Amino acid sequence: MSTYIDSNLLGKAPSFTALLRSLEIAAATDVTVMLQGESGTGKELLANLLHQQSDRRGAPFVAINCATLPEPLAESELFGHRKGAFTGATCNNAGRIRSAEGGTLFLDEIAEMPLGVQAKLLRFLESGEYQAVGDIASKIADIRIVAATHADLRDKVQAGEFRADLYYRLNVVPFIVPPLRQRSDDIKMLVSTFTTRAARRYRLAEPKYNASCIAQLERYDWPGNIRELRNLCERMVILLPGKDVSEENLPLEIRNSSSNKSYVLSLPDSGIKMEDLEHDLLQQALDKSFGNQSKAAGMLGLSRHTFLYRLKKYSIA
Repeated sequence: MSTYIDSNLLGKAPSFTALLRSLEIAAATDVTVMLQGESGTGKELLANLLHQQSDRRGAPFVAINCATLPEPLAESELFGHRKGAFTGATCNNAGRIRSAEGGTLFLDEIAEMPLGVQAKLLRFLESGEYQAVGDIASKIADIRIVAATHADLRDKVQAGEFRADLYYRLNVVPFIVPPLRQRSDDIKMLVSTFTTRAARRYRLAEPKYNASCIAQLERYDWPGNIRELRNLCERMVILLPGKDVSEENLPLEIRNSSSNKSYVLSLPDSGIKMEDLEHDLLQQALDKSFGNQSKAAGMLGLSRHTFLYRLKKYSIA
Protein backbone atom coordinates (compact mmCIF):
# COMPACT_ATOMS: atom_id res chain seq x y z
CA MET A 1 0.00 0.00 0.00
CA SER A 2 0.99 3.61 -0.45
CA THR A 3 2.55 5.37 2.50
CA TYR A 4 -0.36 7.84 2.43
CA ILE A 5 -3.39 6.65 4.39
CA ASP A 6 -6.04 9.13 5.48
CA SER A 7 -6.63 8.65 9.19
CA ASN A 8 -10.37 9.08 8.60
CA LEU A 9 -10.52 6.04 6.33
CA LEU A 10 -10.68 3.33 8.95
CA GLY A 11 -12.10 -0.15 8.57
CA LYS A 12 -11.35 -3.81 8.15
CA ALA A 13 -14.61 -4.92 6.51
CA PRO A 14 -13.82 -6.95 3.36
CA SER A 15 -15.89 -4.69 1.11
CA PHE A 16 -14.09 -1.58 2.38
CA THR A 17 -10.53 -2.94 2.28
CA ALA A 18 -11.18 -4.31 -1.22
CA LEU A 19 -12.28 -0.82 -2.27
CA LEU A 20 -9.07 0.73 -0.89
CA ARG A 21 -6.94 -1.82 -2.76
CA SER A 22 -8.81 -1.17 -6.00
CA LEU A 23 -8.45 2.60 -5.61
CA GLU A 24 -4.69 2.24 -5.20
CA ILE A 25 -4.54 0.31 -8.47
CA ALA A 26 -6.58 2.99 -10.24
CA ALA A 27 -4.37 5.72 -8.72
CA ALA A 28 -1.41 4.47 -10.72
CA THR A 29 -3.13 5.66 -13.91
CA ASP A 30 -4.96 8.81 -14.98
CA VAL A 31 -8.22 6.99 -15.66
CA THR A 32 -11.46 8.82 -14.83
CA VAL A 33 -13.05 7.38 -11.69
CA MET A 34 -16.68 7.35 -10.56
CA LEU A 35 -17.52 6.85 -6.88
CA GLN A 36 -21.10 5.82 -6.21
CA GLY A 37 -22.42 5.59 -2.68
CA GLU A 38 -24.86 7.01 -0.16
CA SER A 39 -24.38 10.39 1.47
CA GLY A 40 -21.99 10.31 4.41
CA THR A 41 -19.94 7.32 3.24
CA GLY A 42 -16.75 9.37 2.73
CA LYS A 43 -16.60 9.73 -1.05
CA GLU A 44 -14.58 12.96 -0.91
CA LEU A 45 -12.08 11.37 1.48
CA LEU A 46 -11.70 8.45 -0.93
CA ALA A 47 -11.23 10.82 -3.86
CA ASN A 48 -8.51 12.64 -1.93
CA LEU A 49 -6.89 9.31 -1.07
CA LEU A 50 -6.85 8.44 -4.78
CA HIS A 51 -5.18 11.78 -5.49
CA GLN A 52 -2.56 11.36 -2.75
CA GLN A 53 -1.66 7.89 -4.02
CA SER A 54 -1.23 9.14 -7.59
CA ASP A 55 1.65 10.88 -9.35
CA ARG A 56 -0.39 14.09 -9.11
CA ARG A 57 -0.09 14.27 -5.32
CA GLY A 58 2.17 17.35 -5.48
CA ALA A 59 -0.49 19.36 -7.34
CA PRO A 60 -3.84 20.64 -6.01
CA PHE A 61 -6.85 18.56 -5.09
CA VAL A 62 -9.88 20.73 -5.81
CA ALA A 63 -13.43 19.74 -4.85
CA ILE A 64 -16.69 21.20 -6.10
CA ASN A 65 -20.19 20.16 -5.02
CA CYS A 66 -22.40 20.38 -8.09
CA ALA A 67 -25.56 20.29 -5.97
CA THR A 68 -24.73 23.61 -4.30
CA LEU A 69 -24.16 25.57 -7.50
CA PRO A 70 -26.98 27.76 -8.84
CA GLU A 71 -27.41 26.94 -12.53
CA PRO A 72 -26.40 30.42 -13.78
CA LEU A 73 -23.10 30.20 -11.87
CA ALA A 74 -22.23 26.55 -12.48
CA GLU A 75 -20.40 27.18 -15.76
CA SER A 76 -18.49 30.12 -14.31
CA GLU A 77 -17.42 28.18 -11.20
CA LEU A 78 -16.17 25.26 -13.25
CA PHE A 79 -14.59 26.96 -16.27
CA GLY A 80 -14.02 30.50 -14.94
CA HIS A 81 -15.05 33.85 -16.40
CA ARG A 82 -13.61 37.15 -17.56
CA LYS A 83 -14.35 40.44 -15.86
CA GLY A 84 -17.54 41.93 -17.25
CA ALA A 85 -18.74 38.67 -18.82
CA PHE A 86 -22.07 39.01 -17.01
CA THR A 87 -23.71 41.16 -14.37
CA GLY A 88 -21.76 40.80 -11.14
CA ALA A 89 -18.55 39.61 -12.81
CA THR A 90 -16.43 42.39 -11.30
CA CYS A 91 -13.13 40.53 -11.66
CA ASN A 92 -11.57 37.60 -13.47
CA ASN A 93 -12.26 34.14 -12.06
CA ALA A 94 -9.86 31.34 -12.97
CA GLY A 95 -12.42 28.59 -12.29
CA ARG A 96 -11.99 25.23 -10.60
CA ILE A 97 -10.46 23.51 -13.62
CA ARG A 98 -7.63 26.04 -13.79
CA SER A 99 -7.19 25.86 -10.01
CA ALA A 100 -6.69 22.09 -10.25
CA GLU A 101 -4.03 22.31 -12.98
CA GLY A 102 -1.76 19.28 -12.80
CA GLY A 103 -3.85 17.74 -10.04
CA THR A 104 -7.31 16.29 -9.45
CA LEU A 105 -10.76 17.84 -9.75
CA PHE A 106 -13.41 16.13 -7.62
CA LEU A 107 -16.95 16.65 -8.91
CA ASP A 108 -19.25 15.69 -6.06
CA GLU A 109 -22.98 15.08 -6.70
CA ILE A 110 -22.29 15.06 -10.45
CA ALA A 111 -25.91 14.03 -11.10
CA GLU A 112 -27.00 17.56 -10.14
CA MET A 113 -24.87 19.30 -12.78
CA PRO A 114 -27.05 21.36 -15.18
CA LEU A 115 -27.47 19.83 -18.65
CA GLY A 116 -25.91 22.82 -20.41
CA VAL A 117 -22.74 22.53 -18.35
CA GLN A 118 -22.67 18.76 -18.90
CA ALA A 119 -22.11 19.29 -22.62
CA LYS A 120 -19.12 21.54 -21.97
CA LEU A 121 -17.68 19.14 -19.41
CA LEU A 122 -17.94 16.34 -21.98
CA ARG A 123 -15.98 18.44 -24.47
CA PHE A 124 -13.29 19.04 -21.86
CA LEU A 125 -13.07 15.33 -21.01
CA GLU A 126 -12.70 14.44 -24.68
CA SER A 127 -10.17 17.10 -25.69
CA GLY A 128 -8.76 18.75 -22.57
CA GLU A 129 -10.02 22.09 -23.93
CA TYR A 130 -12.37 24.50 -22.22
CA GLN A 131 -13.48 28.08 -22.58
CA ALA A 132 -14.08 30.54 -19.76
CA VAL A 133 -17.32 32.53 -19.83
CA GLY A 134 -16.73 35.71 -21.85
CA ASP A 135 -13.45 34.41 -23.29
CA ILE A 136 -12.85 34.00 -27.01
CA ALA A 137 -9.88 31.65 -26.96
CA SER A 138 -9.93 28.10 -25.64
CA LYS A 139 -7.51 26.89 -22.99
CA ILE A 140 -5.95 23.52 -22.23
CA ALA A 141 -5.80 21.99 -18.77
CA ASP A 142 -4.12 18.83 -17.54
CA ILE A 143 -6.20 17.46 -14.70
CA ARG A 144 -7.70 14.20 -13.55
CA ILE A 145 -11.46 13.97 -13.01
CA VAL A 146 -12.99 12.00 -10.13
CA ALA A 147 -16.78 12.17 -9.96
CA ALA A 148 -19.17 11.03 -7.25
CA THR A 149 -22.91 10.58 -6.82
CA HIS A 150 -25.44 9.04 -4.48
CA ALA A 151 -27.95 8.77 -7.33
CA ASP A 152 -28.25 6.07 -9.98
CA LEU A 153 -27.00 7.89 -13.07
CA ARG A 154 -28.56 5.29 -15.37
CA ASP A 155 -31.98 6.32 -14.06
CA LYS A 156 -31.04 9.96 -14.59
CA VAL A 157 -30.05 9.18 -18.19
CA GLN A 158 -33.36 7.41 -18.86
CA ALA A 159 -35.24 10.36 -17.37
CA GLY A 160 -33.39 12.76 -19.67
CA GLU A 161 -31.74 14.51 -16.72
CA PHE A 162 -28.19 13.40 -17.47
CA ARG A 163 -26.39 13.05 -20.79
CA ALA A 164 -25.78 9.45 -21.81
CA ASP A 165 -22.49 10.31 -23.56
CA LEU A 166 -21.19 12.06 -20.44
CA TYR A 167 -22.28 9.14 -18.26
CA TYR A 168 -20.26 6.68 -20.33
CA ARG A 169 -17.29 9.05 -20.39
CA LEU A 170 -17.31 9.40 -16.59
CA ASN A 171 -18.14 5.79 -15.78
CA VAL A 172 -14.83 4.40 -17.05
CA VAL A 173 -13.81 2.84 -13.73
CA PRO A 174 -16.75 2.86 -11.30
CA PHE A 175 -16.48 1.99 -7.61
CA ILE A 176 -19.29 1.30 -5.15
CA VAL A 177 -18.65 2.79 -1.70
CA PRO A 178 -20.28 0.46 0.87
CA PRO A 179 -22.73 2.00 3.36
CA LEU A 180 -21.96 1.69 7.05
CA ARG A 181 -24.73 -0.88 7.60
CA GLN A 182 -22.65 -3.28 5.50
CA ARG A 183 -19.60 -2.63 7.68
CA SER A 184 -21.01 -3.44 11.12
CA ASP A 185 -17.77 -5.17 12.14
CA ASP A 186 -16.08 -1.76 11.88
CA ILE A 187 -18.48 0.01 14.25
CA LYS A 188 -16.56 -0.68 17.46
CA MET A 189 -13.27 0.60 16.03
CA LEU A 190 -14.91 3.67 14.49
CA VAL A 191 -16.70 4.53 17.74
CA SER A 192 -13.43 4.30 19.66
CA THR A 193 -11.59 6.48 17.13
CA PHE A 194 -14.26 9.16 16.78
CA THR A 195 -14.77 9.31 20.54
CA THR A 196 -11.06 9.77 21.22
CA ARG A 197 -10.79 12.55 18.64
CA ALA A 198 -13.85 14.39 19.97
CA ALA A 199 -12.62 14.11 23.55
CA ARG A 200 -9.28 15.64 22.57
CA ARG A 201 -10.96 18.41 20.60
CA TYR A 202 -13.18 19.45 23.49
CA ARG A 203 -10.67 18.54 26.21
CA LEU A 204 -13.13 16.22 27.90
CA ALA A 205 -12.85 12.70 29.31
CA GLU A 206 -13.85 9.90 26.97
CA PRO A 207 -17.15 8.15 27.70
CA LYS A 208 -17.12 4.33 27.72
CA TYR A 209 -19.60 2.30 25.68
CA ASN A 210 -20.74 -0.97 27.25
CA ALA A 211 -21.03 -4.18 25.22
CA SER A 212 -24.81 -4.08 24.81
CA CYS A 213 -24.59 -0.49 23.58
CA ILE A 214 -22.01 -1.42 20.94
CA ALA A 215 -24.19 -4.36 19.88
CA GLN A 216 -27.13 -1.97 19.46
CA LEU A 217 -24.99 0.33 17.32
CA GLU A 218 -23.94 -2.62 15.19
CA ARG A 219 -27.58 -3.51 14.53
CA TYR A 220 -28.60 0.00 13.50
CA ASP A 221 -28.97 0.81 9.78
CA TRP A 222 -27.07 4.15 9.87
CA PRO A 223 -28.91 6.04 7.12
CA GLY A 224 -26.46 8.92 7.64
CA ASN A 225 -23.50 6.52 7.47
CA ILE A 226 -20.08 7.59 8.79
CA ARG A 227 -21.18 11.19 9.23
CA GLU A 228 -24.07 10.13 11.48
CA LEU A 229 -21.84 7.88 13.60
CA ARG A 230 -19.20 10.59 14.01
CA ASN A 231 -21.87 13.08 15.11
CA LEU A 232 -23.22 10.59 17.65
CA CYS A 233 -19.78 10.07 19.18
CA GLU A 234 -19.27 13.82 19.45
CA ARG A 235 -22.67 14.18 21.15
CA MET A 236 -21.84 11.47 23.70
CA VAL A 237 -18.51 13.14 24.53
CA ILE A 238 -20.26 16.45 25.20
CA LEU A 239 -23.23 15.05 27.13
CA LEU A 240 -21.58 12.15 28.98
CA PRO A 241 -17.88 12.98 29.46
CA GLY A 242 -16.09 10.24 31.37
CA LYS A 243 -19.31 8.29 31.97
CA ASP A 244 -20.61 4.91 30.84
CA VAL A 245 -22.81 4.93 27.75
CA SER A 246 -25.62 2.36 27.73
CA GLU A 247 -28.45 1.65 25.33
CA GLU A 248 -30.70 4.04 27.25
CA ASN A 249 -28.37 6.93 26.38
CA LEU A 250 -28.67 6.37 22.64
CA PRO A 251 -31.04 8.45 20.49
CA LEU A 252 -34.57 7.12 20.16
CA GLU A 253 -34.18 6.35 16.46
CA ILE A 254 -31.29 4.00 17.24
CA ARG A 255 -32.99 2.31 20.20
CA ASN A 256 -36.21 1.79 18.25
CA SER A 257 -34.76 1.12 14.83
CA SER A 258 -36.61 -1.36 12.66
CA SER A 259 -33.41 -3.36 12.28
CA ASN A 260 -33.76 -4.42 15.93
CA LYS A 261 -37.25 -5.88 15.50
CA SER A 262 -38.19 -9.46 14.78
CA TYR A 263 -39.67 -10.25 11.42
CA VAL A 264 -42.58 -12.67 11.03
CA LEU A 265 -42.91 -14.73 7.86
CA SER A 266 -46.43 -15.42 6.67
CA LEU A 267 -46.94 -18.96 5.40
CA PRO A 268 -48.61 -18.91 1.96
CA ASP A 269 -51.72 -21.04 1.39
CA SER A 270 -49.80 -23.13 -1.12
CA GLY A 271 -47.17 -23.98 1.52
CA ILE A 272 -43.39 -23.92 1.19
CA LYS A 273 -40.49 -26.36 1.20
CA MET A 274 -38.42 -25.83 4.33
CA GLU A 275 -35.27 -26.90 2.53
CA ASP A 276 -35.72 -24.21 -0.11
CA LEU A 277 -36.44 -21.56 2.52
CA GLU A 278 -33.41 -22.52 4.62
CA HIS A 279 -31.14 -22.60 1.58
CA ASP A 280 -32.36 -19.15 0.52
CA LEU A 281 -31.86 -17.62 3.99
CA LEU A 282 -28.34 -19.04 4.26
CA GLN A 283 -27.44 -17.58 0.87
CA GLN A 284 -29.00 -14.20 1.72
CA ALA A 285 -27.04 -14.02 4.97
CA LEU A 286 -23.79 -14.71 3.10
CA ASP A 287 -24.63 -12.08 0.47
CA LYS A 288 -25.53 -9.41 3.05
CA SER A 289 -22.38 -10.11 5.07
CA PHE A 290 -20.17 -10.13 1.94
CA GLY A 291 -19.08 -13.68 2.72
CA ASN A 292 -18.27 -13.08 6.40
CA GLN A 293 -19.43 -16.42 7.84
CA SER A 294 -19.35 -15.36 11.49
CA LYS A 295 -21.48 -12.31 10.75
CA ALA A 296 -23.84 -14.32 8.55
CA ALA A 297 -24.30 -16.87 11.34
CA GLY A 298 -25.12 -14.06 13.78
CA MET A 299 -27.73 -12.65 11.40
CA LEU A 300 -29.56 -15.99 11.53
CA GLY A 301 -29.08 -16.54 15.26
CA LEU A 302 -26.83 -19.55 14.68
CA SER A 303 -23.47 -20.51 16.09
CA ARG A 304 -20.68 -20.49 13.53
CA HIS A 305 -20.35 -24.28 13.86
CA THR A 306 -24.06 -24.80 13.13
CA PHE A 307 -23.93 -22.32 10.27
CA LEU A 308 -21.00 -24.13 8.64
CA TYR A 309 -22.79 -27.45 9.07
CA ARG A 310 -25.83 -26.10 7.24
CA LEU A 311 -23.67 -24.65 4.46
CA LYS A 312 -22.18 -28.09 3.95
CA LYS A 313 -25.62 -29.70 4.11
CA TYR A 314 -26.84 -27.58 1.19
CA SER A 315 -23.49 -27.53 -0.67
CA ILE A 316 -23.24 -23.75 -0.44
CA ALA A 317 -19.69 -22.56 -1.10
